[in-house]
Amino acid sequence: MRRLRFHPEAQIELLGSAKGYEAEQPGLGKRFLEAVRDATCKIRLSPSMFQCVEGKARRCCVERFPFGLVFREENDEIQILAVIHFKRDPDYWKKRL
Repeated sequence: MRRLRFHPEAQIELLGSAKGYEAEQPGLGKRFLEAVRDATCKIRLSPSMFQCVEGKARRCCVERFPFGLVFREENDEIQILAVIHFKRDPDYWKKRL
């Protein structure tokens, strides 16, 4: 399987969202992180099965949460560009390409 790496801003989004969910309800942040982990496993197994959203960037939905992971394949790794909430501006992450 390919190596998976989070863009620094995507890492901040991930941790901030998990912290927000945990503050909302104890244990919810952990469930969010588990759902993201499940999504990254799917991405690593078969990245080409996900829809292209911009150029070579693709998006995988996170189950049970209103989030998606935007990623791209780069040589021997997969880079997560953004952890996007579906109510946020859908194009804010494009500068990371």
